[in-house]
Amino acid sequence: MSFQRLLDYVEREIGFATSYYNDAYLDRRISARMRRTDCDDYAEYRERLRADPDEPALLLDSLNVNVTGFFRNPETWSAVVPILRALTEERQRATLWSVPCADGREPYTLSMLALDDADVAASRLSILASDIDPNALASARDGVYHTTRTTDIAAELDPLSTAGEYVTREGDEFRVTDRVQSLVEFSQHDLIQDRPPGEFDMVVCRNLFIYIDAQYKRPIFETLDEALRPGGYLVIGRTETVHRDFKETFESVDSERRIYRKAPAE
Repeated sequence: MSFQRLLDYVEREIGFATSYYNDAYLDRRISARMRRTDCDDYAEYRERLRADPDEPALLLDSLNVNVTGFFRNPETWSAVVPILRALTEERQRATLWSVPCADGREPYTLSMLALDDADVAASRLSILASDIDPNALASARDGVYHTTRTTDIAAELDPLSTAGEYVTREGDEFRVTDRVQSLVEFSQHDLIQDRPPGEFDMVVCRNLFIYIDAQYKRPIFETLDEALRPGGYLVIGRTETVHRDFKETFESVDSERRIYRKAPAE
């Protein structure tokens, strides 16, 4: 009961929609904050949230899904390239949405894919990248990343034959070039509670649904459906599936890489 009271407080007072996420994920992230603040139980941590003006923001940062990387699952991105070719051949302006974008490495991957392929008309692409976390967005806009004990940025960029054209390096610091950044715009958006920010030809929404409680996956798919133009493409995570109510809406393009296409308008 004390855990549920804590979740109710976080949703009501801090504005994070805990009811959409599975309890195991929430408990892992909250317990990590409890250890850092030396709180022994959920009730004590709830009081900490009330008393410490800095703790709500720190908890939000912990709760937001921020696992990402350049070219994560390279085989998926290889399958995306022909789609980018087709979209930029068919349209004067092809619009892409990366959500949630975390620290920006996924939308920048899309930008680099487009720029690195001679058959993609990158000048016809625009990429909107959104996330609920303003701190993640600030980091994404900076476009600066560091190799650490757990993150090898150079290795993440291996799929590029000429990474130096898109990311400059100084020691362990990697900076995305202006050319790559020029295709990407960042905006704050809550995928769970907000309407889509426009209509898109492709939506990349990977590795979010593994954290979402089963009953709340449907409204997110409703948002993705609304965001995609007829014939648009949806890319989700390799271990994720389309919600059962949308099996006829999204036909499989590549079942192994979880790429789907929204049914064209009749």
